[in-house]
Amino acid sequence: MMKRDFLHITDFTTNEIWETLDLAKEIKGKLKNREDFKPFKDHSLAMIFAKPSARTRVSFETGFSRLGGHALFLGPNDIGIGKREAIKDIARVFSGYNDMIMARLFEHNHMTELAKYASIPVVNGLTDFNHPCQIMADILTIYEHRGHLDNMKIVYVGDGNNIVHSWLHLAARIPFHFTCVCPEGFEPDSEPIKRVEAAGISTVEITHDPKSGVAGADVIYTDVWASMGQKEEAEEREKIFADFQVNSAMMNSTGKETLFMHCLPAERGREVTDAVMESTNSIVFDQAENRMHAQNAIMVKIARLQ
Repeated sequence: MMKRDFLHITDFTTNEIWETLDLAKEIKGKLKNREDFKPFKDHSLAMIFAKPSARTRVSFETGFSRLGGHALFLGPNDIGIGKREAIKDIARVFSGYNDMIMARLFEHNHMTELAKYASIPVVNGLTDFNHPCQIMADILTIYEHRGHLDNMKIVYVGDGNNIVHSWLHLAARIPFHFTCVCPEGFEPDSEPIKRVEAAGISTVEITHDPKSGVAGADVIYTDVWASMGQKEEAEEREKIFADFQVNSAMMNSTGKETLFMHCLPAERGREVTDAVMESTNSIVFDQAENRMHAQNAIMVKIARLQ
């Protein structure tokens, strides 16, 4: 059978997404109860990091280990992907050593090339274009807290970045209303929006008005204003995004008991206040924990689909 990768949310069908969410809840329960569940016994996961991250490394390494496997970390100094060695060479060499690859890269075309030449499954741990594992963890967390995903309005406040692109990809598979509230010039790419429109099951709104944008939100989600690789723009972005801070006034203006989410790391006092991060409506740390459980389910799912 053809190998399966997880590079975009849309690599899974709607049914496969639901199956993966149910699988994540099942595996999470097994790990919490310390059950003997080792589907990756005698398996190895190569983790390629061109872009460093504490949460991605810990969640994948711990998760794969708890499922019985061995995860090998390769940092920016260990492997110069696309620089010191051709990506197609790395893909084929690593395929001979390992059972799966997880990569966290800057350029999305590096991810797709890696998957093209690897004969083992490749999981996208993040690129500058998208972050599918994060959004699978996010929707799992919302599912746990709300008990369902019906009639849901997700409002993302901030830069129309890789997080937004993956939310839009999810909207092409599961029906909900998605609003991106961003300053002018910081809208998401058109490709994911067109994908949602073609699917015809969700509604998308792009607005530059935080007040109207967050009205009726079931979830308000934000991220740092300047991501890794954009830090030289941080001072200018702070001025541009000043009216887009998620604070108590914004949370209280929705007309609902709105949940707050952040993919972390958070710069408290910039994109979100400390009061919101520590509020009873914040599910940020459940969301962070679910990175491991969602990723475990994704890896188990694609291994079963081989």
